[in-house]
Amino acid sequence: MLDRAEVEEIVSREGKGHYFVSLYLNVDPLSNRGGDYAIHFKNMMKNTMDSLDKGLHKKIREDIDRINHYVSANKGLFRKGLALLSSAESALWKTYHLGVPVKNEMVVNSTPYIKPLLEVLDNYERYAVVLVEKKEARIFVIHLGEIVEYGEVKSPEVPGKHRQAGWYGLEETRFENHINYHVRFHLKDVAGKLDTFLGGEHIGRLILGGPDEAVSAFRSLLHKTVLDRVIGTVKLEMFAPPDEVLRMTMQVISGYERKQEEETVEALVTQSLKGKGAVIGLADVISALQEQRVMKLVVLRDYKAIGYTCGTCGFLSAEKVEPCPTCDGGEKARPIEHIANLAGEMAVQQGAVVEVVSESKRLAEAGGIGAFLRF
Repeated sequence: MLDRAEVEEIVSREGKGHYFVSLYLNVDPLSNRGGDYAIHFKNMMKNTMDSLDKGLHKKIREDIDRINHYVSANKGLFRKGLALLSSAESALWKTYHLGVPVKNEMVVNSTPYIKPLLEVLDNYERYAVVLVEKKEARIFVIHLGEIVEYGEVKSPEVPGKHRQAGWYGLEETRFENHINYHVRFHLKDVAGKLDTFLGGEHIGRLILGGPDEAVSAFRSLLHKTVLDRVIGTVKLEMFAPPDEVLRMTMQVISGYERKQEEETVEALVTQSLKGKGAVIGLADVISALQEQRVMKLVVLRDYKAIGYTCGTCGFLSAEKVEPCPTCDGGEKARPIEHIANLAGEMAVQQGAVVEVVSESKRLAEAGGIGAFLRF
């Protein structure tokens, strides 16, 4: 399963002079009529191999053959996005069939290319959805663009509504109170089960759905730690199929994530301009990563830049610096094309959070990359 622990394990494989082949392929049927992804894959393979020297070509030959065979032999497993990471030298082979599309990319490097995986994890965190009404409740989890129904809670002991005639309506009032008691007991039962479920599944955000009256009553029963996770509500019938639940709740999720990105970028730029706990721009970010001061790395999805590393000690810099200010070694600085990927790897290794922003004019104007600092 793709999660942060999985990415950390992948990053731990880098080093030792080994090479990695990373493939990301958009296999979404909606954008690949007639299997167009196969053509894109062949073109990426050819362009990649043509760009390599003979020595490197020989080193990754086994990886290329393995990837080629896997794509050809597993067409029936494809969903929307495919990610393959291979290094025969490092005994690494990872396959991910994703429920969301990815950008077509193939990278051969001395480190695994994980930036697209970080983007997927950041943009598709786990959300829970609870549909409630007076007798029933259903719980769903949304992750990586897909929805899974985890269970339902039914309380058949809640009486049905019907009119009871009585002296000045007293019997009717008693009956209504009887119904309300059972409804409240049912909703408290759902709230308790939800609290346990959220703790076991490591879910950060919650969406409530159902009739307004039931949702309002349910919210009033939630513990503050659960209530703080609620990001919105939707009007849905209890019998709504999962695909309708997904469609309706994704509108809430998209709006919430856009707002979160805007707030993150605003805080990043403001704090960096004040010189308080944040930096922007590749040079300052690389410097902070090397000093292990980064708490949260923030980078635009399409951010690209070239950095440099010392061939002797591995010192990183945004600009070409010779001789190396750290070791004064004799080897020249080598360019690193995927510096954003390397920055993401370093952040993961240091236990920092990585947030990939889908789009932001303000962040682009500020340099496309920044970081909140620990100290």
